[in-house]
Amino acid sequence: MADLLWDDVKGFFDPDLMGSLPDVRVPDVSVEDWQAVLDLVSEKGWKCQYFEGESVLPVPRAEAVLSRPTDAECPVLRVWPTADVLAIFRFHAADEVDFDVDLRKLQGQERLDVFCGFLREIGRRLGKPVLMDPEGDDGHPVIGFDVGVDRVVLLADPQVR
Repeated sequence: MADLLWDDVKGFFDPDLMGSLPDVRVPDVSVEDWQAVLDLVSEKGWKCQYFEGESVLPVPRAEAVLSRPTDAECPVLRVWPTADVLAIFRFHAADEVDFDVDLRKLQGQERLDVFCGFLREIGRRLGKPVLMDPEGDDGHPVIGFDVGVDRVVLLADPQVR
């Protein structure tokens, strides 16, 4: 059974309303949690590419990437849970897992199910909520993985948008 139904949430996946790259985050994490996410990507066999600037490099340990100088360019990890769904992780801070998803690619029930499954995998691994905010509107999540019910749920009223 689907966590969310496309017809109920499609407004939250409208790039004109939400921005094309909404912010997905796991607050209150540690370097060990970041490493757990990197391990999950590897264990699941999800295609990924790690970038520092224009250079594609092997995925480092979380401790190494998060201990870079503050003036260094922010590394990026692109993860494809499926060929059609892309998550772009940015290593801004050790205390929050932060990634974007491209809403232009997340259209329809099938891709919504993949996205919800991806959030569930991360949330279950970390035992923490995974929250999606409109682009540039942190702190106002509209959907997210709820640890207590072990599924992705609505966190805002779709009619408000």
